[in-house]
Amino acid sequence: MGKRGGFPGNFGGMNINNLMKEAKKMQADLEKSQAEITAKDFEATAGGGAVKVTVSGAKIIKELTIKPEVVDADDVEMLQDLIITCINEALRKVDEEQSAQMGKFNIPGLM
Repeated sequence: MGKRGGFPGNFGGMNINNLMKEAKKMQADLEKSQAEITAKDFEATAGGGAVKVTVSGAKIIKELTIKPEVVDADDVEMLQDLIITCINEALRKVDEEQSAQMGKFNIPGLM
């Protein structure tokens, strides 16, 4: 006659204590990876280096450099486009790094 009530102590042959330890380790590894990304800087350029931006892994713009020769009062739209392109590229790099880091963790339904 089988036992009733409660859990038998393992799920599919895995001990619940081991499962909890693995979950805690994975959480710590995820937090460490996220902290490493946040601490990194990501740089992008546009217009052959005419515009350069540096963003943090937290997606905060840290630096924006515009070469004086690209500033043209008659073509402000071009400068705006270069800045937008540059910032979007830097943010894409952050996203790419985050995806690469999170891809190391095999968590169904997370990514």
